Amino acid sequence: MQLQVTNSPFNQEQAELLNRLLPTLTESQRVWLTGYLFASQASAGAAPAVSEIQAIAAAPAAAETVIAINQPAVSKEVTILFGSQTGNCQRLATGFGRKLEEQGFQVTLAAMNKFKTNGLKKVENLLLVVSTHGEGEPPDNARAFHEFLYSKRAPQLENLHFSVLALGDTSYEFFCQTGKDFDKRLEELGGKRLSPRVDCDLDYDEPVASWSAQVLNSLGNRVNAVSGAALAAAATDLANDIAAEQSAYSRTNPFRAEVLANLNLNGRGSDRETRHLELSLEGSNLQYEPGDSLGIYPENHPALVDAIIQEFGWNPEEIVPINKNGEQGSLREALLKHYEITALTKPLLTQAAELSLHAGLRELIAPGKEQELKSYINGRDLLDLVQDFAPWQASASSLVAILRKLPARLYSIASSFKANEDEVHLTIRAVRYESHGRDRYGVCSIHCAERVQPGDSLPIYIQQNPNFKLPANPETPIIMVGPGTGVAPFRAFLEEREELGAEGKSWLFYGDRHFVTDFLYQTDWQRMLKDGVLTKLDVAFSRDTEEKVYVQHRLLEKSRELFAWLQEGAYVYICGDEKHMAHDVHTALLTVIEQEGGLSTEEAAAYLENLQQEQRYQRDVY
Repeated sequence: MQLQVTNSPFNQEQAELLNRLLPTLTESQRVWLTGYLFASQASAGAAPAVSEIQAIAAAPAAAETVIAINQPAVSKEVTILFGSQTGNCQRLATGFGRKLEEQGFQVTLAAMNKFKTNGLKKVENLLLVVSTHGEGEPPDNARAFHEFLYSKRAPQLENLHFSVLALGDTSYEFFCQTGKDFDKRLEELGGKRLSPRVDCDLDYDEPVASWSAQVLNSLGNRVNAVSGAALAAAATDLANDIAAEQSAYSRTNPFRAEVLANLNLNGRGSDRETRHLELSLEGSNLQYEPGDSLGIYPENHPALVDAIIQEFGWNPEEIVPINKNGEQGSLREALLKHYEITALTKPLLTQAAELSLHAGLRELIAPGKEQELKSYINGRDLLDLVQDFAPWQASASSLVAILRKLPARLYSIASSFKANEDEVHLTIRAVRYESHGRDRYGVCSIHCAERVQPGDSLPIYIQQNPNFKLPANPETPIIMVGPGTGVAPFRAFLEEREELGAEGKSWLFYGDRHFVTDFLYQTDWQRMLKDGVLTKLDVAFSRDTEEKVYVQHRLLEKSRELFAWLQEGAYVYICGDEKHMAHDVHTALLTVIEQEGGLSTEEAAAYLENLQQEQRYQRDVY
């Protein structure tokens, strides 16, 4: 988007300078510039002038002014707490903690469920890095801390200085809700913000770097010990970290993995299609552990892309920006490979209203219309928006400027690296459905099911998940609940245990619709049972009986033995649908513990909470 005097706080000269500069900057340079400006503002107490912007454009140099020492000395101890379901927040918190230590701060880093809340009142500097899960809920390892802050036991925190980094997804109604909750509650308890909360969408590198630079600046001011040059250098280090991540294969620099196999796991006559993909990691130096996920950058459906372009009457070969780094490509390539077109969000509709001549779109996003907006967004895509709110005063470039980057899709890895060196296996169910009179498709699942053949390649990266891991002791019993594609990580678990020669007991609860057509990896489980790798297998096929039976029913049927395994120290793993299955399984576990343990409802809940604290109850749900 071009900066104008009318849509920004800059005058004409500043806007022209920035419009010349910004498209030429790499992501690392943008991050460095963020830190430089914060350091400059801290030392000079003013916004950058035109001459300063000109100097940056011509020859950026580190700020050298030392922050004035005019405040009493305060603690250099910083507590960083993270709440993370998939590992992103933990990784970001750990990296930022290292940067603070390099600046002389004493850092305490912990998952929220490992932090002793009775010590919160003593904390002076608190940083929270947290994602939002499900329908605005805290991730599993942040639930107890969230409940504590909102309880009567939460202390007044007049001496606390805090800042919140929130990760989320704008396609969900309760975007970054957990971070917003923490930010609001800490203020209500008397805390003062070190820097404003930053809410991050899926493409979070730049906002994370900006938040980090602001926090560094605020902490440096508080302790009167960090110079502007040091702050700029720290921001440069953050940029270099991003650059280093981009030079290795990662989320920001995916590896093109060759497809070795693409098989349909469902039998003939099934109303489902589940693909088993085997990808080559040869030459990537990528490795993974059971419990980790694989990210795939998919392509949008060509028919949807062509329909959008045709609706506008544009030339598919018109050149438009394809990312924030100034790279360009054809409009069709941009919509096919680089921008999200299948999900509508309130921020997108708000920006689109500036390009539409249809008054109805402005009415839809008006205050008080939240339910109408939610109803409209549900099940619709960019083509619906384009058709419903014509005419448009949009160019191809102005349209792609309001679209967000096409996000990767994460899938639980279904293989052990030890058993399949230089390979990674996935289990992907094809998503097809009808909505608002038109057929719809899962972006990545249909890409893989219909348009990917052996010999093709997919851009991928490994997403480590430290919160879903096998017990360190291979003799420990494990209980795995994974209906449908939720069984994928347990194939990896058992392959790994087989390679290690682990002798710990294992029990798998698996469910799907029909035994004959939908029993994913049936031959694998049968072989593992025969070889003793898998100790017990209980299945539930919901459509094979008059009364539907699901995995939670099997748990209740086996309650006595299940509780005995828990008492022996078994770990419990849940993978799959969060909204229904995981909730029902959680309830079933509470019932088992209450009945077989002779406990009250409250005691059973505390028992299960303790399992989670000990990392003996782990979930990979979505």
